[in-house]
Amino acid sequence: MGDSQGKQRTGYNTWSVEESSILLELMVDAANRGWRSTNEVLSRQTVEKKILPILNEKLGCQKNYAMYQSRLTWFKQKLNKYYELMRYSSGFGWDPITKKFTASDEVWENYFESHPKQRHLRTDTIADYEDLHVAIGNATATGRNSIGLGDESDARIYGVEENRHVTIDDYVFDESQEAYIQSQEAYIQRFLFPWILLLKLQLIFEECLS
Repeated sequence: MGDSQGKQRTGYNTWSVEESSILLELMVDAANRGWRSTNEVLSRQTVEKKILPILNEKLGCQKNYAMYQSRLTWFKQKLNKYYELMRYSSGFGWDPITKKFTASDEVWENYFESHPKQRHLRTDTIADYEDLHVAIGNATATGRNSIGLGDESDARIYGVEENRHVTIDDYVFDESQEAYIQSQEAYIQRFLFPWILLLKLQLIFEECLS
């Protein structure tokens, strides 16, 4: 009985890399839409009605609000670790191109003296730092699709420059199925548009040869 409960508890808190990534993308989209409360958090209603249904539909999972809270805590722990590094010294910076923290050798070595287990941060690519900064940090969203990370950071346009990102507009609620399904517009943009573009390029190429 104890083993059974242990397995259920483990499965309850298990999130795959893809599930975490899509959840974070949806949280960023929600933050940029101004859906967070005055406390800079997403309400339970927003999460249950607008975030989790899309996540579950896209990945075929069954995440609930308690699971979301568990992952939110994990996100906060990661971001706090990054913030701790940035607050340690003004010598630390962020490279939005390489997605890595930057500093002189001296600054890094001083930091490692008090944080010996964090040496990996010098070489790791931190792909989710910007998204965490927007979703649960103190970043200021200037417009629906941009992020603010200081003068050294570039604004990233979600769904245009990086079409791997999932947004809430990609899905609509189908009353007949009582579920969120991928919108027709999102389907056209994601699957049909590349083929249409390729066909046009082929026709142009053939005209040039004739």
